[in-house]
Amino acid sequence: MCPHALIPFKPAGPKSRLSGMLSPDERETFARAMLEDVIAAVKDANCSPVIIATELFDSEDIQITIADKDLSGTLNEVLSQAAGPVLILMADLPLATGESIRRVVNTKNDIAIVPGRGGGTNAIFVKEPTKFHVDYYGMSFSKHMQIVREAGLSCEVVDSFLLHTDIDEEDDLVELLTHGTGKSRKCLEDLGFTLSSEHGRVGVKRKNMPLQQS
Repeated sequence: MCPHALIPFKPAGPKSRLSGMLSPDERETFARAMLEDVIAAVKDANCSPVIIATELFDSEDIQITIADKDLSGTLNEVLSQAAGPVLILMADLPLATGESIRRVVNTKNDIAIVPGRGGGTNAIFVKEPTKFHVDYYGMSFSKHMQIVREAGLSCEVVDSFLLHTDIDEEDDLVELLTHGTGKSRKCLEDLGFTLSSEHGRVGVKRKNMPLQQS
């Protein structure tokens, strides 16, 4: 099975909750590195990446669809027209691997969902997209499970550390520096980030913190 993998991505002004440690330009560079890690994992899983972007940006040999609605509206339009299975995968999952993605798309159920932290949804695989719709933001995992029940679909909730770990907050960088092996971790290291175990708790610190841009 080689489904299309829809990857929502915001090229400009991403990851505002990391603004305490990264400048706007650095956040864009970091977000792009995470996207490239996700794309590499998708390709390793023999899926076909399609970026759902809020605006056009340079991307080599990857199909880009520009969102003309909000995230849910754009994805639902794609799902309603899909001719085969579809995977939706967030762009801030730098620990994703081909194996972890294959575990999702190889479900025996009609749909597989990977919850995110804080009640979100990090990945959805649906075999018959026209029978399902998404509703992101807020407690999206609970909303998606309700949609599954109302549609009468069988569902597997996949417990995956690698796909559960999204990068939104400063503390999330600990997981990436601890477990990451791709471009995202190298990006952080090149920016001077390292792990720190001061005061008995693992965190991150940065050498030569630059002045923040407005």
